[in-house]
Amino acid sequence: MIGRLRGELVHKQPPFLMVDVGGVGYELEAPMSTFYDLPLQGGQVVLFTHLAIRDDAHVLYGFATESERALFRALLKVSGVGAKMALAILSGMSADEFALCVQRDDTAALVRLPGIGKKTAERLIVEMRDRLDRIESAGDTPLPQTRPSSGAVETPVSDAIGALIALGYKPNDASRMVRSVESENLSSEEIIRLALRAVVTK
Repeated sequence: MIGRLRGELVHKQPPFLMVDVGGVGYELEAPMSTFYDLPLQGGQVVLFTHLAIRDDAHVLYGFATESERALFRALLKVSGVGAKMALAILSGMSADEFALCVQRDDTAALVRLPGIGKKTAERLIVEMRDRLDRIESAGDTPLPQTRPSSGAVETPVSDAIGALIALGYKPNDASRMVRSVESENLSSEEIIRLALRAVVTK
């Protein structure tokens, strides 16, 4: 089991990234909550990981904190929730916001996330209520990352739209969400954060 990686961030295109560890490039998928804390390409990064072994692939997921990973693993145990939906939940709201939804039986906030219907939202609230009590908060502070002085040229708007589509939003919806945000001089991660925040807080 691969539990943690430390190395150079050589590529990031939400929700995918690659970390070079001793000359070996590890491809990972990560929620936007983790992308917000990543350094520029070329910087050093430390990620907690979860390895999912399927018949057709081995998929590695990366998280900035242990609590993020713990919540991801707890979500996977909920009937009908797969890795893609768990990433969408972690991308659309923080662990604290999710816990608040569960405590308040707030299905409305959950159904605004891609792929979550009313029945799934209700199941999440019922099944996660007890599990949230067992998720430790010790890993809430992101691990320190070192940032290089410069990074690769980015196209923030197109990157943001592509990331939202990868998270499960329809292309037209992703485009509309990004256009609703004042994106001038913002990074793709900042655009995505604002777009997701606007959806969840409607």
